[in-house]
Amino acid sequence: MQKLIPVEEAKALFTVAVDWSVWRWLKDKKKARTAADAATDAFDELEKTIKASWSDDLKKAYRELDAESAVDGGAKMRRQYEKARDDARDVDAKIKLAAKRVKQADDIAYRARMDTEEKFAEAERRLSTALAREGAHMALESWKLREAAIRKAEALARKK
Repeated sequence: MQKLIPVEEAKALFTVAVDWSVWRWLKDKKKARTAADAATDAFDELEKTIKASWSDDLKKAYRELDAESAVDGGAKMRRQYEKARDDARDVDAKIKLAAKRVKQADDIAYRARMDTEEKFAEAERRLSTALAREGAHMALESWKLREAAIRKAEALARKK
């Protein structure tokens, strides 16, 4: 995976931020938010590019998994899942398994990101430096998970 400058900058900032004082968090929390958002945007763009290069069968298999996880009981979501399932019906089981591994890694990284967002929101509500520091640690870990998920997606793109 190529190094992403916004991600590397955010990592550097958050590595230092885990030791920030109350005053420093209050002073630089906007800078930290901007860096985190830039890292997320860079990851999103890279992931989009990589997944666009996947084979049609791999895209169908991933869409089926994505639609399945989005089914919430509503008729529209159920129809989308059924369509994705029908489209992926003839996809080889090995390709579906590979897509499932990437989807699982994506889901783990997404949950880590959402947990991090919640931690920072709680730190903001409580004005807690300790929680903000914990959030900084969580952000660094969530970026590692996102990189791992992207590497898995990238490996599938190379296998074509």
